Amino acid sequence: MPGYRTVLFDLDGTLIDSVDLIVDSYQHTFRVHGVPVLSRDEILAGMGTPLRVVFGNMTGDGEQVTEWIATYREFNLAHHDEMVTAYPGAVAMVRKIKDSGHRIGLVTSKNRAGAERGLALVGLAGTMEIIIGADDVVQAKPHPEPVQKALTGLGMPADTAIFVGDSQHDIHSGRGAGAWTAGVTWGPFDRAHLEMAAPDFYCDSPEDLLRLLNI
Repeated sequence: MPGYRTVLFDLDGTLIDSVDLIVDSYQHTFRVHGVPVLSRDEILAGMGTPLRVVFGNMTGDGEQVTEWIATYREFNLAHHDEMVTAYPGAVAMVRKIKDSGHRIGLVTSKNRAGAERGLALVGLAGTMEIIIGADDVVQAKPHPEPVQKALTGLGMPADTAIFVGDSQHDIHSGRGAGAWTAGVTWGPFDRAHLEMAAPDFYCDSPEDLLRLLNI
């Protein structure tokens, strides 16, 4: 086991519980634009994929995609602060990892502004040394580019970094970048879901990650 020096986190489903907000935002958008409404499970299957990709797979009309994204974001921002919470123990976990001297960053499929709002809401503003959002990359997760860009920005090697996330997209992105990977099961996905991507480690609680890092 390497001496981990860098810890990169996914956001939604890993640090903050925004699952209900995401599902409601999608379903609201579908209703407003007369699109067949996907079920919760269908929406969760694409969680972690940027909006432009999700909507782009449903219509080839670029203007329509832009309209749908605007509707989604308007609803999401209007209900964000009342529906988003930190997962139990997640805030303390991040602070302990930072205080232990590890380099830490955020790699998310949200745009940077949305990610910063979520962090601020739960008391984690200013904790991340680097934030890589969907608007910072050409290829989003599961492509390795977001993780690679975070590590390059920190000036840290991949082989002593671990990417912590709740979805298969996170695991594939981290592995593709050459980092170690930890799949968390306190979010929307269980171990059976994560096993299909075969992360290096599983964490059932924030305390499990702290033990993995010897903190």
